[in-house]
Amino acid sequence: MFIKPFHSIKREKPLVIAGPCSAESYEQVLQTAESIAVSSPSVHWFRAGVWKSRTRPSQFEGIGSEALKWLSQIKALTGLKVCTEVIKPEHIELCLKHGIDGLWIGARTSTNPFMIEELAKCLQHLKVTKLPLFVKNPLNPDVNLWIGAMERFYNVGCEDITAVHRGFSLVDNGKYRQKPLWQVPIELKRLLPDVSVLCDPSHIAGERQYVYEISQMAMDLSLDGLMIEVHHNPEAAKTDSNQQITPDELKSLLEHLNIPNSENRSLSDITAIRERIDFIDDDIMDFLQKRMAQSEALARIKHQENMSLFQPDRWQEVLNDRLLKAKQKGLSQNFIKIIFEQIHEESIKVQSYAIKKNSLQKEN
Repeated sequence: MFIKPFHSIKREKPLVIAGPCSAESYEQVLQTAESIAVSSPSVHWFRAGVWKSRTRPSQFEGIGSEALKWLSQIKALTGLKVCTEVIKPEHIELCLKHGIDGLWIGARTSTNPFMIEELAKCLQHLKVTKLPLFVKNPLNPDVNLWIGAMERFYNVGCEDITAVHRGFSLVDNGKYRQKPLWQVPIELKRLLPDVSVLCDPSHIAGERQYVYEISQMAMDLSLDGLMIEVHHNPEAAKTDSNQQITPDELKSLLEHLNIPNSENRSLSDITAIRERIDFIDDDIMDFLQKRMAQSEALARIKHQENMSLFQPDRWQEVLNDRLLKAKQKGLSQNFIKIIFEQIHEESIKVQSYAIKKNSLQKEN
């Protein structure tokens, strides 16, 4: 897959954008912003949603353009840069009138290429392509769709594009509100190494008790910063009350956050361990190759005996056995379950292909 090389404006790591999910009142945003500015001077951006894209119409959908005046005043009083989410082209125009410093694109918007295209053309028409953009991942774990959203802005000349990982909406999200699926931002970093990627730990967590652990994981994976929800009184928040933290909790989080520095570690030790990992990975692929060869042999017998490729009882027996062995070996059962589900799915594909190939050869 060819991807146009583009990059983010480099900023000091970690970049932290903090503020409430929604701007609810002038007093609320002022008190929150002033507390953040005083207690966490490393935070240079203040965030607050003005237009809220909600799941149901009965939910609070934001104050609207009136709240942009509040953000403009916050900027003047605290010196913090301010950003908000935009969904329609007219939102961009209103933000510019009030001196908003940056815009973020929500997950629902980045899922829709047509909406992104409209926003991109608006930025181009207004000649504000230097405005910082923070593009959240789509609702579904599709790295190409995420990249595509950023490419549409890049294609109209936008110069400052940052990705924001906020997790994904799946059937089973475990203990979190959104599934982190860290492999997706990792793949994004691999494909676009010069694009900064922030983490939104609040939306992944869903509960404030998990915000720190997700933030630390983001730093451990070399993500470039955090977009985090902070409210002076989270329990009274009109949106996302369970996942917002207080300014004091933000201060504590940032103080305890460990920012890994590879220069503090022995490069020779790291190189040696990486070499061993490479050898183990080669062994894993060799074994997978052998396993798929056995799947092909199995397919021929099933075809001769007119058996279905998928045998539910056998698959349940295999899965139970592998999960038991995982527990005995101290491995995550969820991790092993995911791996063997993928292996089983691939095995069925290999068997199906082997039968079709054998049938074609007989016909010829």
